Amino acid sequence: LLNDVSERISFTQDTSKAVGDADAIIIAVGTPQKENGEANTEYVEQAAREICGGMLPNHAYTLIIKSTVPVGSHRRVSHIVRQVLEERKVSKSIDIAVVSNPEFLREGMALHDTLYPDRIIVGSENSAGVDALRRLYRPILEQTFDPPNFLPRPEEYALPPMVTTSPTSAELIKYAANCFLATKISFINEIASLCDKVGADVVDVARGMGLDPRIGPRFLQAGLGWGGSCFPKDTAALCAMGREYNCSTAIVSAAREVNAHQRLLAVEKLQDVLKGVRGRVIGLLGLAFKPGTDDLREAPSLDIIRLLVDRGAHVRVHDPIAMANARNALGGLEVKFVDDVYALADGADALVLVTEWPEYRQLDFHRLAAQMRTPVFLDGRNMFDPEEIRQAGLTYLGVGR
Repeated sequence: LLNDVSERISFTQDTSKAVGDADAIIIAVGTPQKENGEANTEYVEQAAREICGGMLPNHAYTLIIKSTVPVGSHRRVSHIVRQVLEERKVSKSIDIAVVSNPEFLREGMALHDTLYPDRIIVGSENSAGVDALRRLYRPILEQTFDPPNFLPRPEEYALPPMVTTSPTSAELIKYAANCFLATKISFINEIASLCDKVGADVVDVARGMGLDPRIGPRFLQAGLGWGGSCFPKDTAALCAMGREYNCSTAIVSAAREVNAHQRLLAVEKLQDVLKGVRGRVIGLLGLAFKPGTDDLREAPSLDIIRLLVDRGAHVRVHDPIAMANARNALGGLEVKFVDDVYALADGADALVLVTEWPEYRQLDFHRLAAQMRTPVFLDGRNMFDPEEIRQAGLTYLGVGR
């Protein structure tokens, strides 16, 4: 995509050069988590100060906050804007509208979600800001652009709505959406634990639930829980907001507890079937928190590895693209990194599917079983047909199956 638009895009480290004659300016910096769970907005505020330092008199700007920020951040940024422009003595000659415009991009699907979004949220206190974003997004709202050859418009894609609201509501929509999805995953994981106890299959339970249009099938895949940059950070931030305003967030707090427990459950399943993991060789298939990325932030694999090492297991790991990041993330832990899955399985007591990479669907499980010392396979994502794995000669363990 960068190649396709190379004549209309430029890069600079000079904020003033980038800002001066711009019409719309987007703040999209990180908001890392503080120790208390709150989102750290210092980079957003620093960006706002730098941007205001480069604005030109007799010009109108739309300043768009796309970073995920706590409720009230729009007010803080607006105050910083007024303060800097007054210090520069140009506040009367610069017209600026500050707009909240949260992003809903899935990691690994960012281009698709940008060009073909479900909705566009705009929070503004004045009509000028709303009008500016409607102009900015018009080609997407009306789908009048020519799709890239490598990313065609999906069939039956409906035009996305642009939802206009207050900045406070826009800020909260982002957190509420992510926390609901995280809760939905934790809910089905809690049901999976009950399935393990009563002998039900969570895959069938989730399918039966998901056919109800009020529920839907998405995010009802039981497994090892969620990771990444958004769900862990945003659920923690919502709970921190609840504490700040003395408002209970019991459901989101419980979703976080269930998610953390999923890692321990995986190790306990291995403990049970192997009669202890101390001295056992355990191979992990997948390290990234989800396929299509090398991101290991809050990845289930890291917790499982640490738990296994703490309990005296010998751990081997494999991932198509995340090995380098894992070496950095795991520091001095005694872990063996293996480039070939069959070498990973040689003499192993158990294999654990952690990340549902499509490459793992092509594995020869008869060959894996023949190479293992104890042919145990823990399908941490319920990716495979249990009977097919058993027919290959492995003991199959799923999540809620």
